[in-house]
Amino acid sequence: MTPNSSIAATTSGNSASAGSAAHHYRQFEAMGAQLHPAGASFTVWAPNAHAVGVVGSFNGWHFHALNRMEDGSGRWSGVIEGPRPGDHYKYRIKDAHGEWVDKADPYAFRCEHPPGTASQLWELSHSWGDREWMAQRGQRQSHHAPISIYEVHLGSWQREEDGRFLNYRDIGMRLAAHCEALGFTHVELLPVAEHPFYGSWGYQTTGYFAPSARYGTPQDLMVLVDTLHQHGVGVILDWVGSHFPSDAHALARFDGTELYEHADPRLGFHPQWNSLIFNYSRYEVRDFLISNAIFWLEKYHFDGMRVDAVASMLYLDFAREPGEWLPNAHGGNQNLEAVRFLQDLNSVVYAQFPDVHMIAEESTAWPGVSRPVHSGGLGFGMKWNMGWMNDTLRYKSRPHFFRRWHGDDIRFSAVYAFHENFVLPLSHDEVVYGKGSLLEKQPGDEWQRFAGLRALYGLMWTHPGKKLLFMGGEFAQPQEWHHDRTLDWHLWAKPLHSGVARWVADLNSAYRRVPALHVHDFESQGFHWLPLETDEPTILAFVRRAGPGDALAIALCNLTPEPRYGLRLGVPHAGTWHELLNSDAAFYGGSGLGNLGRAEAVDAPLGGQPATLALTLPPLAMLLLTDHPFDLSPSSSGAQHARSQ
Repeated sequence: MTPNSSIAATTSGNSASAGSAAHHYRQFEAMGAQLHPAGASFTVWAPNAHAVGVVGSFNGWHFHALNRMEDGSGRWSGVIEGPRPGDHYKYRIKDAHGEWVDKADPYAFRCEHPPGTASQLWELSHSWGDREWMAQRGQRQSHHAPISIYEVHLGSWQREEDGRFLNYRDIGMRLAAHCEALGFTHVELLPVAEHPFYGSWGYQTTGYFAPSARYGTPQDLMVLVDTLHQHGVGVILDWVGSHFPSDAHALARFDGTELYEHADPRLGFHPQWNSLIFNYSRYEVRDFLISNAIFWLEKYHFDGMRVDAVASMLYLDFAREPGEWLPNAHGGNQNLEAVRFLQDLNSVVYAQFPDVHMIAEESTAWPGVSRPVHSGGLGFGMKWNMGWMNDTLRYKSRPHFFRRWHGDDIRFSAVYAFHENFVLPLSHDEVVYGKGSLLEKQPGDEWQRFAGLRALYGLMWTHPGKKLLFMGGEFAQPQEWHHDRTLDWHLWAKPLHSGVARWVADLNSAYRRVPALHVHDFESQGFHWLPLETDEPTILAFVRRAGPGDALAIALCNLTPEPRYGLRLGVPHAGTWHELLNSDAAFYGGSGLGNLGRAEAVDAPLGGQPATLALTLPPLAMLLLTDHPFDLSPSSSGAQHARSQ
């Protein structure tokens, strides 16, 4: 496999030190339950326990004592004859206070189906069929490649007709067909690690090494990833290393003391989520988490990890009032242990998997999140652009009439677009808890709401940065998302909804096929504002560039319902500009206003550009123009369906 040099060079950081300590980061090979021909060995970390044993279905749930290891590690270990794959078990611990508690195995490869809380013995064998994908992954996931991500919650994307969850295998087949049809390059799964509370969407993890049994076995999840890979679709895992729930059967006060969390609630309790915060100063905790990341990437062939809630890790005063937090050794609010952990995590991952992506959900202006560790960065490969998301949705929610006075909201992202390697996210967090769906956020009547949503997507797909869209957004789901019900798939039969789906498919096709739209997503030479003849605060015009000799692409966005005839703007050269996409095409549900597929620029300087282009800009629409023709088959370009009225 050829490493992705653009990723490795950007993020490898402390790769040498990471490699020398790699044996610490494969704890899943030594800890937990390891099956052998005659039985299984069990190893657990419980340094303050008075006694530890195993109870399970293989011994009638009777106590089988483990021995404290003599190496000072605080581990207990033993071998039991008779256990087989699928058997249930727990650790029975006499804790530091003399109380007996039953705990699930932190390293279990499979957990009992919720609401059960036992661990299960399991083998992780699978015959992978994704060799071609894995060999090409470095090129497919280069920073210069098109990356368009479809974010999915497994329990509510689709279900059986009687409401039962689909199996991982069935989801994989359906997702592969869906992503192929719509042109997404990747799927991002909300956390799949076992979680007792379904309503947490997976963000309250208890079984860190076990995929949720709600949707099948570990092998079923492997088949999901394998299927997507064989259809050319990458799979990113949403991963939670910031906090964990206080459920009595899991990590909390594991041996009667705070092992994985801090003892002081000012450091160890998360007031916003009523959960516990990992103690990153303990090497056992760091090894546990970094081993977990390596485990998912290696055993399940995931192509990257989106690290949840990084801001909550970085700041000691996150979601806390004065007096509710402790400053660091220098008196500041930075969690220095968490910073070092994230740097180590990214260094180790990229040293072993240089062709994957580590992606930070980080909502502040912390510097260098996606910059190398050796230069002081956190070492992530990419970062969610929460500023773009907030500014854009705030602007798009305003009544059309008032938008002319809020142009900074929609333009400001260009100021910092290249400070980090950004992903533009329209994620699950924006369509829950009363926020409404993306369609509901648009002002105006029904036609204007759909047109506004198409314009939003057009701006997003032409703006610098990789793309992420939560499920349902691709066909204008009208209701906000809820985990207990599936998407409104029947709406595909309605023209306005299916029109949005066709628009997303063609945007993805253009994004993949026009190098100017993706090659320099992270570099300033790929973007430049274009001048308009008159001040037009509600019209955006910019050019995207790739390399010398590649086609240029111009994006024009009209953010009001008034069409503009004879709009004049400065462009890089005279000649024919092809109307590759037009969100107002009738094909997508628009009014059909357009430029008959092309517009001619003349040699007349305007605003510092050598040529002037005059065209019609439809209402609440995005036009994509290129100076070379492109074929966007199979769904074809909407420009072929747009005709001037």
